[in-house]
Amino acid sequence: MLYNYIKIAFRNLLRHKAFSFINIAGLAIGMTCSIFILLWVRDELSYDQFHEHADQIYRLTADAGEFKAAVSPAGMAAGLKSEMPVIKNITRISKSQSVLFEVGNQKFQEKRMIYADSNFLDIFSFPLIKGDAKTALQNPDAILITEAIARKYFGNENPMGKIIRKDNQDNYKVAGVLANIPSNSHLLFDFIIPMSAIETTDGDLIRKTWENFNYYTYLLLDKNMDASPAGISKVVNEIDRIFKKHVPEIKIDFHLQPIRSIHLQPGLQIDQPGHGNMQYVNIFFIVALFILAVACINFMNLATARSARRAKEVGLRKVVGAGRYQIISQFLGESIFISILAFLFAILLVWVLLPAFNELSSKSVSIHSLDAKLIFSLVGLALATGLISGIYPAIYLSGFKPAKVLKGKLKSMGGNLVFRNTLVVTQFIVSIVLLVGTAVVYRQLHFIKNMNLGFEKRNLVYVPFSGELGNKIDALRSELKQHPLTNDYSIISDLPTELITGTIDVVWEGKDPKSQIVFPSMDVDENFTNVFQMKVLNGRSFSTAFKGDSTNYVLNEKAVKTMGMTVNNAVGKSLNFNGAKGVIIGVVKDFNFKPIQQPIEPLILRKNKYGGYIFVRTTPENTEATLKSLENICQQLNPAYPFQYSFLDEDLANLYKVEERIGSLFNIFAILAIFISCLGLYGLSAFIAEQRTKEIGVRKALGASVFNIVYLLSSNFTRVILIAIIVAIPISWYVVHQWLQGFAYHIEIGWGIFALGAFSALFIAWCTVSFESVKSAVANPVKSLRSE
Repeated sequence: MLYNYIKIAFRNLLRHKAFSFINIAGLAIGMTCSIFILLWVRDELSYDQFHEHADQIYRLTADAGEFKAAVSPAGMAAGLKSEMPVIKNITRISKSQSVLFEVGNQKFQEKRMIYADSNFLDIFSFPLIKGDAKTALQNPDAILITEAIARKYFGNENPMGKIIRKDNQDNYKVAGVLANIPSNSHLLFDFIIPMSAIETTDGDLIRKTWENFNYYTYLLLDKNMDASPAGISKVVNEIDRIFKKHVPEIKIDFHLQPIRSIHLQPGLQIDQPGHGNMQYVNIFFIVALFILAVACINFMNLATARSARRAKEVGLRKVVGAGRYQIISQFLGESIFISILAFLFAILLVWVLLPAFNELSSKSVSIHSLDAKLIFSLVGLALATGLISGIYPAIYLSGFKPAKVLKGKLKSMGGNLVFRNTLVVTQFIVSIVLLVGTAVVYRQLHFIKNMNLGFEKRNLVYVPFSGELGNKIDALRSELKQHPLTNDYSIISDLPTELITGTIDVVWEGKDPKSQIVFPSMDVDENFTNVFQMKVLNGRSFSTAFKGDSTNYVLNEKAVKTMGMTVNNAVGKSLNFNGAKGVIIGVVKDFNFKPIQQPIEPLILRKNKYGGYIFVRTTPENTEATLKSLENICQQLNPAYPFQYSFLDEDLANLYKVEERIGSLFNIFAILAIFISCLGLYGLSAFIAEQRTKEIGVRKALGASVFNIVYLLSSNFTRVILIAIIVAIPISWYVVHQWLQGFAYHIEIGWGIFALGAFSALFIAWCTVSFESVKSAVANPVKSLRSE
């Protein structure tokens, strides 16, 4: 019996090739999109799951009012461990460092080096290929490298015991080789140096401070502890109590962040780069379900549209004794058979397109043959798709009355028109939401790229201080001034795109003694406002003509407002910053010094006494010559270090790479979902045209024009799409509004976006329906009336 069902299904596919191609293609494209999205979602949810003790690992974070940071003080780790038995282990990690490594005659500027406590590998499951995890970080002159770095530096040689020189002064011995860090780890590094290597030179480690927040702290809690929100709250309360015992004058709220949730919970400052977003995971998961639902609806409509061609078959089978259950089983079997075929094509498409998808999404997902859970999930997806898409056609077709079918009375068997129209409405609700979402994503990304940041970002090249540059700052300034291509320069302490410093030790006239506001700060020179083309609203910027500027300050508008002053009255008032008394000499217009997902914060500018970054404004026609001049200056003053440079506008673009990738994926899936919806609409238009063949023939025989027939068939669909538009607009408004809330600065949603989405959906529907409508309108009425 099963073999017979499969044979009939296969014959039907071959007999109606065009119909079969559309049916299988719709399902295959829907499954392909869903598989890609589910792979992406699966990867996002898998971050840090590979650690053996992932359920017990938490990161300590801190809130100082609205300033929420991922770092904590260096002295807290030992203090908490000694007083809290629930903490089984605790380790600290530094922020990623940019350093120069040297092996033999080769030098490499690396950006992913961290310092970590000796127990780092006791908490995290980063396996060592070579070396002993228990002793690898015990010696201060040890260094751990990844497998990729081992090949890069030493080729096929055994790297164990080899010397790597850091910053032309310190030698480290390779004590272990780590397996390459998984891409689904929120911690990404290439080198680990023991924290003991800097414990005699780093001020925070020397003082074991509880006040400076500069390190990431991870706790391994007792596996038997209560991990419920109430249990974690008790641990946090104890941490708060211990902190207040050491620093009673500072109000900080601590939190424990489960390691598995770190990647998808962005929003913390001074955090590791490369975060995801739970909102995107939810959106894409829903999109995957919708695309699959649209594909199933498409299958239903196409199946019912061709129901007349199967009616006599059903009638004959019932006459010879087939029960309704058997007929339902047959049609469900056929739908599952078609679904399996579509699934096989979908797997083939996924395999072919996976490299392109990984490049577009910046992922490294794969369908591994040994991943039984994934394989079973995908097969289950195919079977579920077959059952869901086939259940309605099976019930509908099996309900035909054999007497009426064999007499040719199919008019009364039109099926549930309301149900089918509801399916199409659902399809186009999804399509309109995706169309509006596509337009909003495009406009928001365009807004980000072209937003006025408060300074001119184009043509700014920068060189980080390294080696001897910090000790030769006067000579550096002199060289920069002498070259006409580099004399438009400024030396500032931090990049004005991701400032990570801040303090609450700020006192001004009239300050509330209980106030604890975090003020970021940046050290700049007298050229800063000119080079960055910033606007001074009142007073002046720093100047070499005023020697007292070394203790004076320039504030942004937000800082002035936070202090209860105005732009007009702030200049001349006293300010105490970290114990250094000075005067406010100027107010600059607010500018973004962090990603625009974060609102502008109060900022204090101080006179730069040390270094940080050299910024030079170039002209487009002289960029290459300017870079050459900068390289000559740096090589002359700092010959032991390679010349490194970057462009500020490129850095800014990289800050929004995640949004760009998400936008590109969203656009592609939206287009494919709309395409599948069009196939579904085509199915319904074919169904209606087939049901009204004789009516159309009569109308044409009585003189109806092609336009009249096309209008007759299209008007029904227009009403259906209008209903979809009415339902979709409030849904799409809510969806895009929620997404835009993730940006501190975003576009305003006007009615034009919704009108564009609605009109586009209507136009696409008309184009889709017009094919079958025109085909029916130009058909010879004699053929349709011959049987009458």
